Amino acid sequence: MTQSNTSGTGGASGGITWLRGQCFCGTVQLRLEDAFAYAFYCHCSRCRRRTGAACAAIGGIEVAKLQVTAGEEQIRRLGDVPGNDGYAAVCWECCSPLYSVVRERRYAHVPLGMLLDVPSRRPDHHLHVASKAPWYEITDGLRQYDVYPG
Repeated sequence: MTQSNTSGTGGASGGITWLRGQCFCGTVQLRLEDAFAYAFYCHCSRCRRRTGAACAAIGGIEVAKLQVTAGEEQIRRLGDVPGNDGYAAVCWECCSPLYSVVRERRYAHVPLGMLLDVPSRRPDHHLHVASKAPWYEITDGLRQYDVYPG
């Protein structure tokens, strides 16, 4: 992740299309390339608890393609200790989830709901449907995986 002093607006610049995102209170602002490597709906119990919803819509992007443009000092990194291969970043002011650094700290999982702009890649599958909320029914035609496909 890099810090940028540019406020960044959605759209193209230098041949790169940028997406803007922010926390609930607007203190932390991000921009990221419209270059998600993958996107999915996660139904694991952790994502359900973190979002308070039936699932989390997540886009995975290389960490280097995500920039904090405002509020870096308000980001708290949960679980960022030696030996962990990642951590969760939240806004200290409003507790909004911003991104999680995962996969040996090479990728960021960004909650798609925090984006102000529309990404070109949309979720194309459901993960951890074996542990989905029992009251929730998946009704779209997207692929479903009981656990992480590996």
